[in-house]
Amino acid sequence: MKYTVKADKNSTVKIKITLNAEEWANAQKQAYEKTKGKFAVPGFRKGKVPMSYIVKAYGESVFFEEAINLSFAKHYYDILDKEPDIEVIDRPELSVDKIDEKGIVLVATVPVKPEVKLGEYKGINIDKVTYNVSDADVDAELNRLAERNAREVEIEGRSAQSGDITNIDYSGAIDGVKFDGGTAEGQSLVLGSGQFIPGFEEGVVGMNIGETKDIAVTFPENYAPELAGKDAIFTVKLNGLKLKELPEINDEFIKDAAGEESVDAFKAATKARLQEANDKKAKYETEDKLIKTIADASEVEVPASLVERQIDNNVRDMEYRMMYHGLKLDDYLKYTNQTLLDYRKTFEKQAQEQVKTQLVIEAILKAEKIVATTEEVDAKIAEQATQMGKDVAEYKKSIPANQLTYFENNVLIDKLFAFLTENNKID
Repeated sequence: MKYTVKADKNSTVKIKITLNAEEWANAQKQAYEKTKGKFAVPGFRKGKVPMSYIVKAYGESVFFEEAINLSFAKHYYDILDKEPDIEVIDRPELSVDKIDEKGIVLVATVPVKPEVKLGEYKGINIDKVTYNVSDADVDAELNRLAERNAREVEIEGRSAQSGDITNIDYSGAIDGVKFDGGTAEGQSLVLGSGQFIPGFEEGVVGMNIGETKDIAVTFPENYAPELAGKDAIFTVKLNGLKLKELPEINDEFIKDAAGEESVDAFKAATKARLQEANDKKAKYETEDKLIKTIADASEVEVPASLVERQIDNNVRDMEYRMMYHGLKLDDYLKYTNQTLLDYRKTFEKQAQEQVKTQLVIEAILKAEKIVATTEEVDAKIAEQATQMGKDVAEYKKSIPANQLTYFENNVLIDKLFAFLTENNKID
């Protein structure tokens, strides 16, 4: 077998594989051995028909397709092992260039990672992203602490008001016919929270305990298709009213609720915690800003196959997030009146940018010869194990080999941004 490799247009390379007459004949014999059980020839049992009889009955090319597939599978990966610079990103397209008594010539058009023309990635000036913690931020945390420790007090002697916690029964109908999901008993609802469709909570305001009332509403146009835009009547009974009573914020409350010695101590600790979170957020956003600046100045032809793969990842990620909130992707598509293809299209621009950024990152790593050493990867694994409270040696043994890439990538990204921060000016 002989082969040649030639760069082609649109981020592909052409691999030409030439088999001589003997090699091609052997490939057809292998194809015969693999498929002979599929052929029926009068006078022979299946699987026992000589190769020459099958060729005579079915034609000279009867084993060509299987022989081509076997030959390509055998030689393609051997060639890739010998040509480490070929970075394959998708399945190749295979064609037959020539076939005759001298043998066969196969041509594989292989999609590969495109060449990146890096823009300036050293000596760049960018503004650092910063987030400061205000007194209002700290006060908001204090108020949330009070909210979490609030108690609910029964209300008597007045009608429902915005902000009240109600206990209601309701039953909805459209043109006198009840619909799925439109009936409940003992439902808790905070008036003014916007939890229900527009008009419902406003209709409960002013009701008295024990009162029953019909409330007319219209479902929003972007609601579930079977209800969107339709008028409905909800028969609502108010069973009870409660009001949230907040605790007095003082040193005693802070000791019990947060374990701090005083309100001032709580504020100081909260401000430090919020600032630490803000600093991390600012660091990541500054790094993103820097790499985006570099990517925008770089040129690369982004392969469609990588974009599609990134869209797959983005859709899968969103599906997991929806599942976390108890929602299925199919239900979401139904509610938003989208097809899966429509939904995928919303990720196209984002995926294009993500792929380009990744290709630019890889190009910088290669240009600067930034690598992750075994010692650095082990240190990252040890750091993770310590955070999880696990024995380092046992934790390392439990990591599947294919997940070690995760730790290696973490090391590479850390080293990349350390290099970029050192070689660029961040004001």
